[in-house]
Amino acid sequence: MKFVDEVKVVVAAGDGGDGCASFRHEKYVPRGGPDGGDGGNGGSVFLKGSRALQTLADLEYRNRYIAESGTHGKGKDMTGRRGANMAIPVPLGTDVSDCDTGQMLGEVTRDGELLEVARGGPGGRGNASFKTHQNVAPRIREEGKPGERRKLKLALRVMSDVGLIGFPNAGKSTLLSRLTRAKPKIADYPFTTLTPNLGALTGSETRYTVADLPGIVEGAAKGKGLGLRFLRHIERTGMLVFVIDASQPKPLAQYRALVAEIREYNPEILKKRQILVYNKTDLAARRVIRPRVNAEFSAISALTGAGISKLVALLAQGPVNIAP
Repeated sequence: MKFVDEVKVVVAAGDGGDGCASFRHEKYVPRGGPDGGDGGNGGSVFLKGSRALQTLADLEYRNRYIAESGTHGKGKDMTGRRGANMAIPVPLGTDVSDCDTGQMLGEVTRDGELLEVARGGPGGRGNASFKTHQNVAPRIREEGKPGERRKLKLALRVMSDVGLIGFPNAGKSTLLSRLTRAKPKIADYPFTTLTPNLGALTGSETRYTVADLPGIVEGAAKGKGLGLRFLRHIERTGMLVFVIDASQPKPLAQYRALVAEIREYNPEILKKRQILVYNKTDLAARRVIRPRVNAEFSAISALTGAGISKLVALLAQGPVNIAP
């Protein structure tokens, strides 16, 4: 399925049903009183988190959602039926904002979580509701109120326990295929990964979601390359795994450049646990020496499998913050 991480949709909650103006007409009951029932409330529109979804592609093809309206009240104090709510499945990590006002309406981060994005209109009161001692035969009723209508912007920030971060062609996709059963597109040219790929790293007692994120370039925080579309996806990763091509000159400079881009975008991200991974050690011209950085360190070859077991042991400790 095509990966879509940003869509605009129109949602319309149901209108409330009208109240009824009616009077009792029964044999042997003179001067029957008011018995007009209230209208039913309109259905609301919700977004519902679904762990089964990884993209907003379904909403790109169907971008208008309308909940059911309430029915009108009837005589004999019969209240109109409430309109059915509508729940739209979205992937976990979906942010929701109002296109017209720019207001953030919330986020969906848990499986089964419901976020109301358009509230149904209330039903109008029937004339039975207006009966008082001073007015025993009211002829007034209320019309139902319209439901809320909104144009929404949905933006997905992929949720994962582990985020693989690096420059294009650093070997992130190959590493993902080593760690999990995922089968991302792998080639020897930059920007093979244009959208996040997900896989599951399963141990004897643990199971982590690993995301191969699109390659970053210098200037991404200012919109260069995939820019903010990439950086947005690392905000919800539990730990940051920086994948560096150790066969290139000055590999540590790659790590510092990546950190600088993330810091410029959102420095809070760097409070997450960090693991620095030197990849392609089989191609390195010299022996790999552990650099002096606050991040934990691992040297591997995703192609040959060297060092993978030690990296898996590090990842198995979970997305906890490690003090420098």
